[in-house]
Amino acid sequence: MNENVIKRNKLLAEKTIKGLESRNMSGYYAESKEEALKKALELIPEGSTVTMGGCMSAQEIGLVDALKDGNYDFIDRDKEEDKRAAMLKAYDADVYIASCNAMTDDGVLVNIDGNSNRVSAIAQGPKKVVFIVGMNKVCDDVDGAMKRARNVAAPINVQRFDLNTPCAKLGRCMDCKSPDTICCQFLITRFSRHKDRIHVVLVNDDLGF
Repeated sequence: MNENVIKRNKLLAEKTIKGLESRNMSGYYAESKEEALKKALELIPEGSTVTMGGCMSAQEIGLVDALKDGNYDFIDRDKEEDKRAAMLKAYDADVYIASCNAMTDDGVLVNIDGNSNRVSAIAQGPKKVVFIVGMNKVCDDVDGAMKRARNVAAPINVQRFDLNTPCAKLGRCMDCKSPDTICCQFLITRFSRHKDRIHVVLVNDDLGF
């Protein structure tokens, strides 16, 4: 990565972490995927019940494999016969792993969901939520974060899941009401009422979508 990009990301992360702290959330900056994995595991005590949504960022830093191989009760919904039951277990988990579709540089998290299991678990249920967020997802403001979520993250995700929506074909949001739309629920997390519940690991890399 270019030296100037690294410098910019570090300065932006410092501002974003201050914003998170002002919103009763904790923020951390990792210089690399390896450092991000180390920090994430520090936040997840061994023996914890851990689950997640479809978080590509966690997979990209090696966190999913580490949880499966380590001393954790990892609920892998993809291996459960009853996926709904697996999703419901998330609300009583010790730790929920997530990323965000976008966030602002003053600490507001923006997420869009189709089934809504992910946004509902972020909002309420698990004792702790650990976000893994690449610096590519940090935007100037909520409007910018919402535009990124709808016009970057959503089209890529519907293509990934081979869904039939206008954005899958055009690459941008058409504000559709397609049966396959994944833009069913919008969650803007601007403050955490419960201190030490939400932790955000910012990573000096492009992660997820």
